Amino acid sequence: MQLMSSIRQKIDLIRSNPVYGIRMPKNKIPKDLDVSNLFKVELTGYWRMIYSLEGNRVEVIAFILYIIDHPTYDKVFKYRGR
Repeated sequence: MQLMSSIRQKIDLIRSNPVYGIRMPKNKIPKDLDVSNLFKVELTGYWRMIYSLEGNRVEVIAFILYIIDHPTYDKVFKYRGR
């Protein structure tokens, strides 16, 4: 329930400000996603929501690509543990 509440809250924030999240470096974007930008939003319980923006000056569309836990996030985006 906490995770769903956190997701809804972050979606509302993205609706009001599409670039709300942390922009991910281009070299960390997996090639198979075929997107030019990615943003990360931290959710409750060390979960992450990853989204991309598409559109023009009139309309901006945010596509949520992943809602993943921290270990999976590290694997997908090739981050190493310390």
